[in-house]
Amino acid sequence: MTSKELLYVTDALGHEQFFQTKCQEAANQLQDAELKACVQQMAQKHQQIFQNFYGLL
Repeated sequence: MTSKELLYVTDALGHEQFFQTKCQEAANQLQDAELKACVQQMAQKHQQIFQNFYGLL
C-alpha cells in the first residue's frame, strides 16, 4: 500500500468515526422513538463501515 493510499484509508476511518459519533449524539437527543431508531441504525452502519475499512489493514 502506498503512503497516499494509507492516508486515504486513515481519512476514511476518521470520517466514519466522526459520522458514527455524531449520529449517536443526535440519537441520544431525539424524543421520537422511530426517528431515534433510524438514526441509531445509521450510527451502527457507520460503525460497520469503519470496521470494514479497519479490516483492510
